[in-house]
Amino acid sequence: MSRTTSTIIIADDHPLFREALTHAIRNCIADANIVEADSLDSLQRVVAENERADLLLLDLNMPGVVGFSALAYIRSTYETLATVIVSATDDPSVIRRAIQHGASGFIPKSSSITDIEAAIGDVLQGELWLPPGTVLHDQKLGGAEADVAAALSTLTPHQFRVLLMLSQGLMNKQIAYQLGVSEATVKAHVTAVLRKLKVSNRTQAVLALQKLTLDANNSEQSPVFAT
Repeated sequence: MSRTTSTIIIADDHPLFREALTHAIRNCIADANIVEADSLDSLQRVVAENERADLLLLDLNMPGVVGFSALAYIRSTYETLATVIVSATDDPSVIRRAIQHGASGFIPKSSSITDIEAAIGDVLQGELWLPPGTVLHDQKLGGAEADVAAALSTLTPHQFRVLLMLSQGLMNKQIAYQLGVSEATVKAHVTAVLRKLKVSNRTQAVLALQKLTLDANNSEQSPVFAT
């Protein structure tokens, strides 16, 4: 590769897999600047601090993240950041939806180091990388899932975090404690989230977010959330 100054972000909560990805990156680009994140909070921070990064390797199942929500948010907020999903699943429908949400590639965690290196190299050269044998029939997202993804693009970083905390069933006081802000600030964020999602209450907001779960067929099932 001709580029030797690439900045690559690895977002995965498993240290051993971050180490494996680092090894693959070093095989492609010996002096790459590698930045790691192990949670939603650290992901938001490192992406904001490295807005000109060349590539994000994003685990779909990071703690606190709902399905494709982090991917949809990152792709709408940082449009020039190529994002490749790394996932324990190789389900064709999940791969298809990841690409529809704007991913530049999809790497199953069962992939060989050779395939991971190929994926990194191809995406850094502007190509789409998919597991061998994967066929995409439609790369356009539609329906309610597209509407929710579009709504996420209007959220601020704090509003996005509040929405994901709502999905965990947290009350305003719990969210305020975790974020280190006042309950009044949280209430303002919740109001903005509901308005941007075009829903009238917290439960409807969570149901909307569940359109982005990996198994969207279960999106109608929801616990009762505190108000």
